Amino acid sequence: MSELEYADLPAGRRRRLLLRALLRPVVSAAALVLLYYLLPLDRRLTGHVLVSLAGGLVVVACLLIWQVRKIRTANYPLLRAIEALAVTLPLFIIVFATVYFVTAHNVHGSFSETLTRTDSLYFTVTVLSTVGFGDITPVAEAARAMVMIQMIGDLFLVGIVAKVIVGAVQTGLRHKETARQPD
Repeated sequence: MSELEYADLPAGRRRRLLLRALLRPVVSAAALVLLYYLLPLDRRLTGHVLVSLAGGLVVVACLLIWQVRKIRTANYPLLRAIEALAVTLPLFIIVFATVYFVTAHNVHGSFSETLTRTDSLYFTVTVLSTVGFGDITPVAEAARAMVMIQMIGDLFLVGIVAKVIVGAVQTGLRHKETARQPD
């Protein structure tokens, strides 16, 4: 027996599916933020910050690839897409906030002011949203390079990733439709 269309499900089942689709990413985002605040990031690092940034971006990319595959085969691709975006975006933000915080503490003068963890999150979100209040600015070349990488990543995330996820939802819906049609 194939799954019913989302609209054909009983109201209680629809609410549970939607709640689960929203709750898992909220819990994941809360866990990421908790880790961000609890990990000992203010210690002197021996490795290069850009290697950490590259590693974090690889994790984000792998998560996206995995999510797109899950969306294409999900019973309810749109709900799965909501989950994918709600997990990927906070991870992307935490990766850059971590890099900015570590950079600010390891290379003094990288930013116009010393960054706390909250300042780093705030700066990351202002860059992502393109608001750029100007109260915190990258001063050192390396910090500016990292911010440019984030800006390019932001464009990639908003443009290409959104298109890929929408495409995966459409593929999942078509796959579901062809599976329902009799031979």
